[in-house]
Amino acid sequence: MAPAIDDHSPKQWLKLTLFCPLPLLEPVADLMGVLSGVGVEQSPETTDGAFISGFFQLAAPNSIPQGTEETANHILERVMREMTELFALYDRLPATPVTTLLADQDWATSWQQYFKPFEIVPGLVIKPSWEEYQPTPGQHILELDPGMAFGTGQHASTQMALALIKKSIETATPEQVLDVGTGTGILAMAAALFGAGRVVAVDNDPDAVVVARENIKKNRLDGKIGVSTTPVAQIMGTFELVCANIVHDVLVEMAQMLAGRTATDGHLVLAGILSGEQEAHIIAVYHALGLQLGERRYQEEWVALLLQRQ
Repeated sequence: MAPAIDDHSPKQWLKLTLFCPLPLLEPVADLMGVLSGVGVEQSPETTDGAFISGFFQLAAPNSIPQGTEETANHILERVMREMTELFALYDRLPATPVTTLLADQDWATSWQQYFKPFEIVPGLVIKPSWEEYQPTPGQHILELDPGMAFGTGQHASTQMALALIKKSIETATPEQVLDVGTGTGILAMAAALFGAGRVVAVDNDPDAVVVARENIKKNRLDGKIGVSTTPVAQIMGTFELVCANIVHDVLVEMAQMLAGRTATDGHLVLAGILSGEQEAHIIAVYHALGLQLGERRYQEEWVALLLQRQ
């Protein structure tokens, strides 16, 4: 059970910490960031995995209308429900989280010191809103705060997907890009900054769509990117570039739809795949649908693929 809320504290934070095996680090951090909307912390990785912590703001019960506060128990139940669904994709069960209450002054701003601008791929810098950064010629900047950015931008599969998206756009600037499972919107926004004409971004999680819209508006890209919960099956037409940084099982399940949305001579970037068996399986599944392997990149235990429709 989560700890009780102190009625006399004007603002408190619930820190929810979950041990995560290595293959699930990125999707779990992504999900925790979307659920928290404020901040995510990851411990140093070991051979077994790492601890992922999410921070959730609590209001004192006497400061808001009765029945409207989200209690620590409600947050714990909501997070565990979402995590159980995610872990099930890997045939695993999540460990029971450890919960801690923090006073506002203990966390509200102190964590900001750990987040600095960084160049995620050549030519693209991610910076938090409280940091100043002067780009060099040719550099693009995405402003993303932790809780939205952390757990996505700094992970291997996202970095490799961004690199392949950049290469695809530099090879042949696409008029239309489709980003499936957009999450924070980082791939969609990068595609727009790299020169894509129009980007359609979709996610089946309404919370992720809210976060992506906020990020897109903050970066003044809402004129080039549309984001919604529209199912891929209901999206009409084809796209010169399609990207999906999800997980192996979902990429297999959606293979026919993703291949079908990729235009002739168009590119399909896939990430969130473990190297080895998952890699070979994905390549075989998409080859049968008319997509040839153009390039693959490896980082840590992950692989990202650039496929081309013939």
